[in-house]
Amino acid sequence: MNIIFLVMFIFLLELNKGMAFHDLKYYDLTEKIIGAAMKVHRYFGPGFQEIVYKRALMIELDNIPLAYIYEYEKEIFYEEKLISKRRLDLLVENKVLVELKATTETDNGDWNQIINYLKIFKIEVGLLLNFGSKSLQYKRFVNSNLK
Repeated sequence: MNIIFLVMFIFLLELNKGMAFHDLKYYDLTEKIIGAAMKVHRYFGPGFQEIVYKRALMIELDNIPLAYIYEYEKEIFYEEKLISKRRLDLLVENKVLVELKATTETDNGDWNQIINYLKIFKIEVGLLLNFGSKSLQYKRFVNSNLK
């Protein structure tokens, strides 16, 4: 099934249950993160490397203030054996995974990455922020396996 369709389908199901946007898990927190990202994008615009946006976003998160861990290294296991490690861009308030990109467009590979991270690391909510386009692009993801 197309990942874009699946995410939109889940979102519409949640709204059809009578939920408003502000009822979404960690809505207030994700809105603050998105607002901070928009401020960074307005300042720089597209064209910089991801690290520039990440460092500026961390300054904005400090200003709010929101606690975060950056370049958070997590282990990946298969059948109880360590097979790899991955670094998460930001984990905000130990609740929301934030993955940053600086490309003209995100694609299914980017979406799959954050969905897999949410699942494998048992994180409930994720944001994919893309600073590489004319306007900030952002997508919210929910790990429905943890509800």
